[in-house]
Amino acid sequence: MATERVTETEDGVVRERVVERGGGTTVIERRGGGMGTALLAIAVIAVVALAGYFLVNQNRRENAETAAIGQVADSASGAAKSVGNAADAAADAVRKD
Repeated sequence: MATERVTETEDGVVRERVVERGGGTTVIERRGGGMGTALLAIAVIAVVALAGYFLVNQNRRENAETAAIGQVADSASGAAKSVGNAADAAADAVRKD
């Protein structure tokens, strides 16, 4: 009968099982490797950071656009007041004559 020796080790990241048979055959099975999980976590964090960056920039652009529209409206209001004052002055001048 052939002898068989099994050695199993686990370090929290990789699980290794070594089977040695008397006939000189050695089988090594390795499972795990936490680098895939770490890389996936880094990729998810990067995607979330980029999405946040774009959302913040979009909000800034909208605020700048709103401010510009407000300035244009104030300018138009001032121009309308000037035209109104000029019309009042012209009407007063016509009435005096």
